Amino acid sequence: MTAEALDIQAFLNQSKGELLIDVRAPVEFFKGHITNAINVPLFEDSERAEIGTLYKQQGKDTAVNRGLEIVSPKMVGFVNEVKALTKNKKVFVYCFRGGMRSNSFAWLMNTSGLNAHILHGGYKAFRNHVLEYFEQDKKLILLGGNTGSGKTDVLKQLAISEFQVVDLEGIANHKGSAFGSINEQKQNPQQVFENTLFQAFKMMNEELPILLEDESQSIGYNKIPHGLWLQMKKATIIKLNIPFEVRVQKLVLDYTTFDINALKACVVKISQQLGTLNTKLCLQHLDEGHLADVARLSLLYYDKAYNYNYDKNKEQQIIPIESDTTDAEINAQKVTQVLKTIY
Repeated sequence: MTAEALDIQAFLNQSKGELLIDVRAPVEFFKGHITNAINVPLFEDSERAEIGTLYKQQGKDTAVNRGLEIVSPKMVGFVNEVKALTKNKKVFVYCFRGGMRSNSFAWLMNTSGLNAHILHGGYKAFRNHVLEYFEQDKKLILLGGNTGSGKTDVLKQLAISEFQVVDLEGIANHKGSAFGSINEQKQNPQQVFENTLFQAFKMMNEELPILLEDESQSIGYNKIPHGLWLQMKKATIIKLNIPFEVRVQKLVLDYTTFDINALKACVVKISQQLGTLNTKLCLQHLDEGHLADVARLSLLYYDKAYNYNYDKNKEQQIIPIESDTTDAEINAQKVTQVLKTIY
């Protein structure tokens, strides 16, 4: 029984809330997959490598025959696994190009009494769709402010107030600075980051503005998709202006429970930017437990870099908000007053 092949938009729409299966090898799935998909690999990594070698050295027929030998003993297990997971017998399946792997798996599911659909063009079509999506115009507003301004906390408050917020740092598992990886989960591969970001945007009403934190293009090892980044560089920025010493105390509060050795490793990462003397002083202050002094030296570097980016960018409207606190609720109220004039 041949499975129905759906184009990317129909596949994404119809698969919402349904069982979505990626039949590629685990290593392929790890590098990137459609959000909410589960991995039921037709071939394990070593088996995929073996078949690929046979295809190159002995041709398609030999590779296909070996593939059948590998898959045949697994067929009953595949059916039982999928039947235990599906709620209404609907299954949505994809491989890399929408070829033999997804067609074979979908045939097996349909033969067993399920209703399987495949993605025309496979994961490759999905990735093209994601990258094209980030090229499309969006209504973006950025929340800016120097390091230690508590921007992430303010965005969380705004989200509670039912403004549309996409948490770039949360999706990246990184706070954005050299210290941003501490106490965070390991960052995902770039494609997983982009796919998750795509999913977050698709949950928004694109007729209304979407709030993002003003970030550099790189958030740790992840990069904001180029199309989205170009739009962010032109978006209106609501900039929190918080006094230096208030931000110092915010950083002390944020990092006071962190492992000293982890903080030292982060200082070493920016040693070239801090300079030899400041790096030495930061490490000494950490040994002595003087976190405020470390924060002051670090902020001098971050403020210089942040203000440079503002000064060189002439395309963006910047709306300043003055505040003498990093209290997220208070600053969210101040931002809300500005947003009401924009929405």
